[in-house]
Amino acid sequence: MDKVDLGIPRSVLDSLPEESVGPQDMERALEGYERSVNATIETADDDAEIAREVLDVVEHLEDRAERYDAFVPELRAWGQSPIHAIAWRNFCVSLIDQLYDHADLGDRLDRERTYRIADDGIRLNRD
Repeated sequence: MDKVDLGIPRSVLDSLPEESVGPQDMERALEGYERSVNATIETADDDAEIAREVLDVVEHLEDRAERYDAFVPELRAWGQSPIHAIAWRNFCVSLIDQLYDHADLGDRLDRERTYRIADDGIRLNRD
């Protein structure tokens, strides 16, 4: 499988104030996620292992996106601008989309997610 090449959408960067350090922080985070995923792709024994490892990254990003999304109403209630929370949420969602769009990784991630659901003991009752 080819290495991933992730990016920060221009719309996310444009949403931040000019004096913000958000873009630099996002760039560092992006480099870390990209390095982690590419290391997995290089060292994994098979595609199933890649899917397991990358799905862990996707689930981490989903948790972070939910956390940032939860900050938005709280910040508004305190009269603060939620723009940074919104930008970080959108950044996380964008990375998830980019991982799902990479080659045939999306299908493998879906299979791994389905496997995890079934492995956790969720079964359909056919009575």
